[in-house]
Amino acid sequence: MRALLATSIGVTCAAALTLPLAVPGSAAPTPAPATAARAPAAPAEPQGSTQSLRLRPLADAEPRASGDPTGPTSQSSPTEGQGLLQRDSHRFSLVGVVWDDADAELHGTVQVRTRATGTGRWSGWQDLETHNTDHAADSGSAERESGAVRGSTAPLWVGDSDGVDVRVRAGDASSRSRSGTGAAPLPAGLRVELVDPGDDPQEQPESVTPDGVTPATATSATVTPVSTSPRPGALPASATLGLAAAESSAVNADLAPLGATRIPALSKAESEEQAVVAASAKPYVGPRPGIVTRKGWGADESLRERTFAYTSTVKAAFVHHSATGNNYTCAQAPSVLRGIYRYHVKSSGWRDFGYNFAIDKCGTIYEGRAGGVTKAVLGAHTLGFNTNTMGIAVLGSFGSTNPPAAAVDAIAKLTAWKLGLFGRNPKGKVTLVSGGSGKYAKGVSVKLNVISGHRDGFATECPGIRLYNKLGAARTTSAKLQGR
Repeated sequence: MRALLATSIGVTCAAALTLPLAVPGSAAPTPAPATAARAPAAPAEPQGSTQSLRLRPLADAEPRASGDPTGPTSQSSPTEGQGLLQRDSHRFSLVGVVWDDADAELHGTVQVRTRATGTGRWSGWQDLETHNTDHAADSGSAERESGAVRGSTAPLWVGDSDGVDVRVRAGDASSRSRSGTGAAPLPAGLRVELVDPGDDPQEQPESVTPDGVTPATATSATVTPVSTSPRPGALPASATLGLAAAESSAVNADLAPLGATRIPALSKAESEEQAVVAASAKPYVGPRPGIVTRKGWGADESLRERTFAYTSTVKAAFVHHSATGNNYTCAQAPSVLRGIYRYHVKSSGWRDFGYNFAIDKCGTIYEGRAGGVTKAVLGAHTLGFNTNTMGIAVLGSFGSTNPPAAAVDAIAKLTAWKLGLFGRNPKGKVTLVSGGSGKYAKGVSVKLNVISGHRDGFATECPGIRLYNKLGAARTTSAKLQGR
């Protein structure tokens, strides 16, 4: 699908800045600008780290139900069981397992337990979601074919930890493969990734409720999902932002000042006034909710690729759960996001955070993949259906736990606004063409809800049955917010 790779935004700050813009072209991402002059040093963004430890063949690969250490009892083949036994480590808060071949599936179980920093207590065994290939860039896309992408489990948030115990055991692949019965070999190059998300930004953003107006004020501009004529120029780094951070912030500069930690909420009338719709057509745009920016949750912009990738429009929204567990507080949500972001880029080899938006259990909405919250940013969230869609991840796991009402309400408010910018009815249907997934072959036209769950486009449990069952209510509320 040919992408629209041009955007034009006016930025107002202490000195006038002219934003760089790409010349429209093929599906290649928008090139980032070069600096006109050496910029002043900017304050360091929240630093983090990733420890990548190779797994080894284990004796007795069966999980220990009690959680107590036991000695080896039998020798296990490296293709049947691998792991680490009670390994000390530097501090980390998020854990996942990766392997070399992004197209290889891990048929089996991955379990971890971790030692809490400070108390020294070991957790019980926790399962990692192994079927994570469905959260990825589409086959044949530049991101997928970069050579850097690895297979990976979903990451798990475990809190501040300094020790890890890992067990990976091969399972029966007969239900997912024609190769026959018996244990499928584990993929090659298994490693456990221990992610430290780094410290929170020095100025932590205030909690932004989806309908609350924050103290920030937006500059007067027109919000439009279509491209405009580019203007040449260079964007220098400022005294408070590095160049990559300035570029990430500048694509939202018509909504909030450069370097803002939040995009303020707007009323329905204000949102409709900014939206561009056809002449004489009634705008169905919900009130813009408050959104914490990448700057607000402390994204290290040096991790991602410097370019932005766009698709032509937004026809639908796919709702996900992050499968990172529910053991986090709302105050920790920015740390969870930084951990997922680092895991997506450094461990899984993606170009950026996979989802376009994220929502925490308190209903706070966060900007996800860089490129502009009003734009049709190409994500890596729903294999086969990333083109012309957006991905929303609710932080948590909702297979057996009900999603908080605040999170479901935030889905409705976000979709009422963002889908409204592109003229979409949240209660409507849309036809999408599959790029190839585990449910629909490449090229197949599929009729889906405008607000769909991940499982609608791929054979997966995501977003968890408890959250999936709430999407009908979210569609109804979203449409009402649009005035339909």
